[in-house]
Amino acid sequence: MKYRSVFDIIGPIMIGPSSSHTAGAARIGRVARSLFGREPKWANIFFYGSFAKTYKGHGTDVAIVGGLLDFDTYDERIKTSLEIAASLGVKINFHEEDAITDHPNTAKVVIGDDNGELELVGISIGGGKIEITELNGFALKLSGNHPALLVVHDDRYGAIAGVANVLAKFAINIGHMEVSRKEKGKTALMTIEVDQNIDNNIIEELTGLPNITQVTKIVD
Repeated sequence: MKYRSVFDIIGPIMIGPSSSHTAGAARIGRVARSLFGREPKWANIFFYGSFAKTYKGHGTDVAIVGGLLDFDTYDERIKTSLEIAASLGVKINFHEEDAITDHPNTAKVVIGDDNGELELVGISIGGGKIEITELNGFALKLSGNHPALLVVHDDRYGAIAGVANVLAKFAINIGHMEVSRKEKGKTALMTIEVDQNIDNNIIEELTGLPNITQVTKIVD
């Protein structure tokens, strides 16, 4: 793994004790919250590997719930996030899983309310860095460290080109892009990490394209 600076090794400013088990977990929770777009009413959190063995002692539980409450890695409220969630009426359940995953620090977060739910799988890869590897059954690779767009669309000719043309029109540079689909000709998901924040007028134009179902932005 390549690091751009010493701060990538040390990790972000955070509530301790571990960048992998706390900062990374908080970021996984916060990405889930960002994609859900609102405070969930309930959360089922599944820990795998090292997370499953040590989440209580290393504060992974309070960190990931803090992220779901939209607390940043350095927010002191993370320490009491379970109590805060309870006071807000957010029901939290933790599950220790025995299944072997590709990475030892893996968490699956399922959150929801009366209007819908979201399922996300994330891994903490060290130094507070994360990757989101699955969203609602779609495989993807999302770092959570850059502004990003998630575009749900019909698997049709021209959908990808249409999105790329809009981003080019607004001089948005694509850093990473991939497309995932469960079945040919059905629903697909574009994951696009970019170098600039995305204005709402760009979201509106993307949403108006043919075959585009939903556009969600993640702000760095």
